[in-house]
Amino acid sequence: MNSEKIVKRLSLLGILGNVVLSAFKLFAGIIGKSGAMVSDAVHSMSDVFATFIAFLGVKLSQKAADEDHPYGHDRFECIAAIVLGLILAGTGLAIGWAGVTKIASGSYGGSEIPTVLPLAAAVISIAVKEGMYRYTMHYAKKLGSAAFEADAWHHRSDALSSVGSFAGILAAKLGLPIMDPIASVVICLFILKVAFDILRDAFMRMTDTSCGKEYEKKLNSYIKAQDGVIGVDLLHTRYFGNKIYIDAEISVDKDLSLVDAHKIAEDVHDSIERNFANVKHVMIHINPAE
Repeated sequence: MNSEKIVKRLSLLGILGNVVLSAFKLFAGIIGKSGAMVSDAVHSMSDVFATFIAFLGVKLSQKAADEDHPYGHDRFECIAAIVLGLILAGTGLAIGWAGVTKIASGSYGGSEIPTVLPLAAAVISIAVKEGMYRYTMHYAKKLGSAAFEADAWHHRSDALSSVGSFAGILAAKLGLPIMDPIASVVICLFILKVAFDILRDAFMRMTDTSCGKEYEKKLNSYIKAQDGVIGVDLLHTRYFGNKIYIDAEISVDKDLSLVDAHKIAEDVHDSIERNFANVKHVMIHINPAE
């Protein structure tokens, strides 16, 4: 399956899945007299917007280079991931604030006891959203897509929200309504941690951050092992969106002709692109070995 089909499939799954699930949870919340389930339905509907942003970010990042963007549009996906991370953080804060407010005011008791229907809806939501998380994350890693990884975490945050709804509904039926806001606060902290990781990764890929010492050590050894290369004088790597740019200076026999030296540089360049994932650009400079 090519990347374009994967993007379309993930987007369709996210949008249709959340619309159907939202409608089901809204119905269960209203008929089953559960405010927690109605709130959960609204949360699921917000994930439709998140999936659309992920789709838009990936599609823009795949546009070919043009006169105004000679290095391509890869960073658009990072922008989408930042937006999704902020939405996820906002979702977590809203869930946590609602929980803290209820605990502080003591208004966590409900006038009506929910029926079994919203309890069943919460279980179904947890199973469906966890499945959507796993499916989306699997293909997001195949694409190397930060935007769809963030979208996958939106699915899991919805599953966690449903866990909170389940706990609150069950506790209300058992006479312990305070468990609902407590669960909301715990879920909030988890969601904020995920949002922080998404934002940190996106900003790292937006600011030409190095690929790290381990990556550069492996790359350095690989280049030294290539035919004709005597040494590596300089090696810089950086993230450019979800792609990697590499600048290297290698030393070769100073008595080689320009044609032969260029051939070594070309072979090193092509070999790196074949054997290192997500490398978009390699610049090799030749130095005469002393």
